[in-house]
Formats: sequence, C-alpha cells, structure tokens
Amino acid sequence: MASGFVSVLLAKTLRSSTFKLALICIAIFGAIVFALLGYVYWSTVSYVHSRSDHAIRMELAILQRVYASAGRHGLIAAIAQRLADPRFEGGVYLLADPSFSPLAGNLADWPAAMKGSSGSGDFRAREGLPLLRSAFATLQDGSHLLVGKDLDDLDVFEAKIKIAGALCIVLILVLAGVASVTVTRRTVGRIEAINATSRAIMQSGLGQRIPLRATGDEWDELAVNLNSMLDRNEALMAEVKQATDNVAHDLRTPLARMRRRLEKAYNKQREADCDQTLIGDTMADLEGVLSMFTSLTRISQIEAYDRTAAFRSVNLVEVASEVVELCDAAAEDKGGHLKVVGPPRVFVMGDRDLLFDAVANLVDNAIKHGRDAGQVTVEVKESDGGAVISVSDDGPGIPVDECEHVFKRFYRLEQSRRTPGNGLGLSLVAAVARLHRARIEMLDNVPGLKIQLRFPSPTRMPRIGA
Repeated sequence: MASGFVSVLLAKTLRSSTFKLALICIAIFGAIVFALLGYVYWSTVSYVHSRSDHAIRMELAILQRVYASAGRHGLIAAIAQRLADPRFEGGVYLLADPSFSPLAGNLADWPAAMKGSSGSGDFRAREGLPLLRSAFATLQDGSHLLVGKDLDDLDVFEAKIKIAGALCIVLILVLAGVASVTVTRRTVGRIEAINATSRAIMQSGLGQRIPLRATGDEWDELAVNLNSMLDRNEALMAEVKQATDNVAHDLRTPLARMRRRLEKAYNKQREADCDQTLIGDTMADLEGVLSMFTSLTRISQIEAYDRTAAFRSVNLVEVASEVVELCDAAAEDKGGHLKVVGPPRVFVMGDRDLLFDAVANLVDNAIKHGRDAGQVTVEVKESDGGAVISVSDDGPGIPVDECEHVFKRFYRLEQSRRTPGNGLGLSLVAAVARLHRARIEMLDNVPGLKIQLRFPSPTRMPRIGA
C-alpha cells in the first residue's frame, strides 16, 4: 500500500503545475549558466592566446634588434643560446636564407604556409606533432626569421576548461532537477494533505483538521487559517443546529396552545365571551410567533445588506432619552427606576432607527433580568474620540462563561425557556454593533451587569467592506 501511495504521489508530482514551472525555470537557468560559462571560456582562451601572441611578437622584435646590431652571425648565436636555455623551452626558432633554406633553429624546414615578407599563423612541423603558433618577418639581407611557440599546453588548458564547464553544467542541472522534484513533491504532499482532509470532511463531517508540521512556513500558515475557518464553520453549524432546536421549542409551545384552544372551541357550542377570549389569546400567541420571525428577518437584513447609506450624525443622548421614556412604564411595573446619565450631546455616525432598536433591546433586557424594584441606568459619554453608551442594572448578572454565548440567536440562560422572550434581542444588538463597527463589552456592575457599546471615532471608523 505504501508503494502504491508513493507511485500515486510521484505521478501527481510529474503532472503538477509546480513541477512544470520548475522545469521552465531550470531551462532558463541552464541557458543563463551555459551562456555565462561560454563567455568565461571564450574570454579566458582569448586572453591566453593574446598573451601568447604578444610574447611571440616581443621575441621576434628582440631578435630583429639583435640582427640589426650584431648581424646574421649575432642572430644565429642568439638563437643557439635560446635553444640551450631551459627558460625558452617550448620555443620555436628558424632563420632561413632568401630561398627559405634553414640556417639556424630547431625546425628542419620552413613551413609552407608561412610564405611572404611577414605575418603570423599556426602550423604543424609534421603530421601528428603539436600545433605551433608563430610570427615571421623578412630581414634586410633577404633572410627570413620565424619565432613560434608550442600550443600543446594551451590545448590542454582549453580542454580542461571545456571539461570543467561541462561538468559544472551537468552538476547544476542535476542539482536543480533534484531540488525541483523535492520541492514539487513537498508541495504536492501538502496539497494532498489538504485534499485528503477535504474529502474526509465531506464524508464524515467538520471534525477533521489539516495536520500541521510545525515548520512555521506558508503551508503551516495556510493550514492554520483553513483550520480556523473550519472551526468557525463548525461553530456556525452548531449555532444553526442550536437555533433550529430553539426555534422548534419556541414555536411548539404557542402552536400547541393555539391547537388546543381551537380544538376546544370546535367541540363546544359557540359562546361570545369564550370565543372572544380564545381569539384574543390566539392572536397574542400568533403575535409572539410573528415577532420572532420579524426579529430574525431584521437581523438577517442588517447582516446581509450595507445600510451605511442611511448613516448620519446621531445624538446618542437623545436616542437614550427616547428609549427610557418608552420603557419607563415597563420598569415601573416591576417597581424599578430608569434614568439617563450623560452630557446633553454625544454624536456618532450611524442609523438612528437601528441604534434606537439596539438600545431599546439592552434596556428591555436589563428590566426583565434585573432585580425587582431595581435601578437601570443608561449612560452616554465620549471616550478616545468616540462615543460609549452603556446600560447597567443591579440584578444577578451573567456568569462569565456565558458571556460569549448570549449574543447567539435564540440563546437563553434559562434552558427551560418558560419565561417570555425568544433570545433574539441581544443578537439584534450584536448585528447593529457590527454594522456600526462598535465593540461590545460586558462588565460586572457589582452587583448586576453593565453592557456597553464603544463606537469608534468618525475619523477612524473603517469603511464597510474594507
């Protein structure tokens, strides 16, 4: 099974776009290296040949000056001295009369290719002997002087450069090929791990996660982000399931009551007072159901659509005062008190209707869950260039481990769900806060709970979608 996996991985490696891109890069890199080594070879050989030609011309000029000062006999003696001197090993000398018959030197015959009064060129003394590089000139008495150098060392040097260049190119291509296959297999392996996790998720659910290799590279970063996304999706799916269960529970009770009333009314004679009561109770239950769906629709609209076009400067103190005036009767029914604390004006950029709904839900929540005959305070102030509005009560508060859950849809601290409400009030507050880029903070009021919305400064408020 392991060999099958390796073969599949190798096949994917050879088909991958990363491997093809690596081959293209290797071809480009190989062409550049080949051109660079070719230039190095050409420039090195040209330099060595030019130095050799310069030395030959200098030696020819020296012997010409010897002839000018000491004549033919002095030149013959100088040639004999050079041939006996180890420092001139590899040198070629030939002095010939006007008819090209040898007079002195280490060549038996004048090269057939070296005809003329002066010049230079390459030749071989005999077949199978090394190539000789030479320069020649005609002296004043018609004699001919040739100076040359054995190029065998240069040929060996050139051959070594060629071999070194070829080995270098082969080594580079082999290393590049191994590196490309290694990198491609690593890339394909990481991608295959992501694909395997995706297939496992499709088959068995969101519990699978992409494995990390603790390398801290971009692949681990991608895996961390994808795992975070899966965590978020799993949490959202759990919230959807919980919300579905809660909706079913919240709808079952009023619908069951309505069915019992209608069944009871169906099986008894018509009585005006009884019918009136039944219709009123049924309408109240239907109103609760419709209110729940209205709240859901409103939250979805706030989250799904950009309503910043309706933003304008809103005085939060004015909004808080209107909410307190509206909810004052509900507070008095519980023997409690409502008050607003703050300066006359604190402005934010926002949708006035949505802000009113959010503050109203916070105040209603504080009245319902605060203690009887308690105090609910709505405070508005400026802070760090922005605005802060808080609603505090002196009730039992919320356990710390529940704070992160109360803003979920249909979530209620009372698991029996027998008290009035549907658990959507704080969800609407959270949706409005996100739209206005406000931060929600839940603080211990000692005793009680303080929930505050901290709005950013209008100049620092990010744009929607940014």
